[in-house]
Amino acid sequence: MSIGFEREEKSSVGTLTNIPAKVILYNDDWHTFEEVIYQLIKAIKCDLETAQQLTWEVHNKGKAVVFEGDFEEALKVANILEEIDLSVEIYI
Repeated sequence: MSIGFEREEKSSVGTLTNIPAKVILYNDDWHTFEEVIYQLIKAIKCDLETAQQLTWEVHNKGKAVVFEGDFEEALKVANILEEIDLSVEIYI
């Protein structure tokens, strides 16, 4: 996982808190559609149709924003997607 910084905000103790973040999922040639769909449902708790749409977007465009929310939750989502070695990036 890599983290791209569009801007950096730090609290007084130097940690990233309450920062909006995006998780980007990248296409690859070794995971099946079913694997990606299942992992998206697990990671972002979406329905089957949403997971299918996101998977097609990743396939056709090479990447897709699959989550937008706070940084802490984005880390959780990225970690779940990485459980099966999907390629993700977090932008804040």
